[in-house]
Amino acid sequence: MSMESFPPLMFAGLIIVMLIGFPVAFSLAALGLLCGFYAITMGWFPASFMANLPLNVFGILSNELLLAIPFFTLMGAVLEKCGLAEDMLDSMGQLFGPIKGGLGYSVIIVGFILGAITGTVAGQVIAMAMISLPVMMRYGYNIRYATGVLAASGTITQLVPPSLVLVVMADQLGRSVGDMYKGAWGPSVLQVLLFAAYTFVLARVRPDMVPGVPPEARTLDGWALWKKCLRGIIPSAVLIFLVLGSMGGLPGIDHAVATPTEAGAMGAMGAVVLAALHRRLSLGLVRDAMAGTMRITAMVVFILIGSRVFSLVFQGVDGGIWVEHMLSHLPGGQIGFLIAVNIFVFFLAFFLDFFEIAFIILPMLGPVADKMGIDMIWFGVLLCVNMQTSFMHPPFGFALFYLRGIADSLHKTGALPHKIESKDIYLGAIPWVFLQLLLVAIVIFVPQTVTALLDKPQVVDLDKVKIEMPSDAENEKAQTDSNSDDQKAIDEMMKQAPGAQGDKK
Repeated sequence: MSMESFPPLMFAGLIIVMLIGFPVAFSLAALGLLCGFYAITMGWFPASFMANLPLNVFGILSNELLLAIPFFTLMGAVLEKCGLAEDMLDSMGQLFGPIKGGLGYSVIIVGFILGAITGTVAGQVIAMAMISLPVMMRYGYNIRYATGVLAASGTITQLVPPSLVLVVMADQLGRSVGDMYKGAWGPSVLQVLLFAAYTFVLARVRPDMVPGVPPEARTLDGWALWKKCLRGIIPSAVLIFLVLGSMGGLPGIDHAVATPTEAGAMGAMGAVVLAALHRRLSLGLVRDAMAGTMRITAMVVFILIGSRVFSLVFQGVDGGIWVEHMLSHLPGGQIGFLIAVNIFVFFLAFFLDFFEIAFIILPMLGPVADKMGIDMIWFGVLLCVNMQTSFMHPPFGFALFYLRGIADSLHKTGALPHKIESKDIYLGAIPWVFLQLLLVAIVIFVPQTVTALLDKPQVVDLDKVKIEMPSDAENEKAQTDSNSDDQKAIDEMMKQAPGAQGDKK
């Protein structure tokens, strides 16, 4: 076997070990070590090459950017458990409820706001489903629309800053987290508008599927209702502005005053303050939030270590050259490359979650995209938009699993009048998956949705640069002044010398 034919076999082995179902971090590490030892025996690289592995692992653990992950995770875990979702869904539901599709609009808006401050799909889907699903069923909402909008609104959190996915993307692509956040704002808002537009069209075409809530069902109105809405929105908006603004992650802010790690620490502290303002802060809440943060952080670190073992060996057998040669010769140039990559990532997301895709696949695709002249921020945000669908794929989407479990629990407690079938959850997710894929197409063909909010680079026109040379008279004057200054300095030194003082005496 030649070394040129080994990278495709390694990649095929990667797909096989993923399908086995064993924890991906250990599967990757085992596959990488096995292929590394085989490469050594074949003489493709020396045994000393594997000595780089400990250095790579220590390099991962000393990466200060990845320290932002536990801080942002802790911020989301605290806010998830402090009752903020319940208060916002209740107030928004009463505000938009009388409109046809109003409960759907409230779920979409609250999903966007919570996505900007929590960052966890599981907690967001579970919290919103427990509150909104019984209400939507009570007022006659179509079950497939209700489950679909809840799952889709929960996955918005993967794209809305300060998303953990964007932090990982920035680290893997070697770009600023603040720039990645700025680039993600356009697609985030566009996705909310697409979801709202679908609800609006459905309310006009099939109003029986998304009826309005009768006015007598509202418990608040007037200023009391607006006060409750603003009580949830304003503190959340302040926290988002402080966290993202301090690290330059908001459009219009050019300078960062804090690193992503410092901004994450500030966000975690702000989440504790918000929990205290809602009078939900307790020792149990903090303990549960820290335990959840520890689990997610440990998972990310182990996946990253396993993927680094695999990628080190893969690069050692010139796997990067194989990937570059295979992808750079696709028809259609940049657009053809982006379409092919997104189709590949879309199907890969059936089996892998976003962390695994980001750590395993992105290091292979990023250098190729960079050499093709593709903006790395655009590329990272585009893949992030695509990877949202990994939570919505029937039948493998995790958001659908969460909904399945919550629906069963609500039925057992009597909150739902009848059991929700898995078929309804899966069929209800399909229109929203198509909306997410539509957003992928928009971002590919209209890159300004990402790049328009980025800081414009300063371009220097070399044709307009003027270098003015001083004239001969100015040179002579400058030389005379310089000589005069030197002579004055010498005279001053002679006056201060001890021998000079003796001569004067």
